[in-house]
Formats: sequence, C-alpha cells, structure tokens
Amino acid sequence: MTEQTAGEPEPEITALLNCLTAQRRHVLGILDGLDEADLRRPVLPSGWSCLGLVRHLALDVERFWFGAVLAGDPAVIAALDEEADAWQVDPAAPAADVLDGYRREIALADAIITATPAATAPAWWPTDLFGKQDVHSHREVLLHVIAETACHSGHLDAVRELIDGHRWLVLTD
Repeated sequence: MTEQTAGEPEPEITALLNCLTAQRRHVLGILDGLDEADLRRPVLPSGWSCLGLVRHLALDVERFWFGAVLAGDPAVIAALDEEADAWQVDPAAPAADVLDGYRREIALADAIITATPAATAPAWWPTDLFGKQDVHSHREVLLHVIAETACHSGHLDAVRELIDGHRWLVLTD
C-alpha cells in the first residue's frame, strides 16, 4: 500500500484524474488543425458545433460539476444562470478564446479535484432543476465527468471524420 503525502491527492483521485485528463486531451486533440469555420460549422441535425460542445464541456461540465456541485462556490453557482445556452458560441468570440476557456475551467477544476478527498459529499445540488441528488461523493462526480467527457470526445471523433476524414486513433487501415 502506498502512503499518501500531506497535500497530495489520494491515489484513487490521482487515478481518476489521470483518466479524466486523458479524455480532456482527446477533446482538444481531435480538434487540433481545424480552422475557425470548421470549428463553428454545425455538422449534425441538432445544429451543435465543435466549439459549442467544448463550451458546454467548460461551463456545463467542468465548472458545474466541480465549482458548483463539488465545491459549492457561491460565485460559480450564481453565474450558472448567466449562460442561457452553453452550447451556443458568440460569433464574435475567437475559437482560441473558447478553447482557452475550456483549459482555464480544467485548471480550476483540477485545483478542486486534487484538494478534495474521494469520499467528500457534494456541497451543492440544484434539486429544482434535476430532482433528487444522484451523486453522493467526489469519486462519483469524477466518474460522472469522465463518462460525460468520454462520450463527448466520441461525438467529436465522429464529427471530425465527417468534416475532413481525420481519425483520432487508427489501429488498422
């Protein structure tokens, strides 16, 4: 059994964070090389764009689950109502700003993740929006975010292939 050093995250949190980090890298990596037009282009009938999905991950996933739910940060909770639809990107916002916003939310989330023990209960839950709370610990929040980020990275894989044929991980030709 490995001993934990004071100030370091628990081994379980480190393992889960490593998994989440790989998914986040995938999200950013699959978009590497796309120009502004392709990042903004709706490809699916629902109309979302790659940038819209990244903005959703930044605000509705990283900020919501770690800043609001897990940490209970009053400023983050208050700001949740400021965004009508995280999937929509202001046409005047440069793509680089949206991608950097995701990176900033990741850094803020990582600070919360590494400082919070696995068994810690969420500090806040919007029962008015989602009903009874269905995540009961930091570990469950992390698992939820890993699953959601992985799902969306798969969406981006499919969309990237539709845009220009690029595939993220090709095991055979």
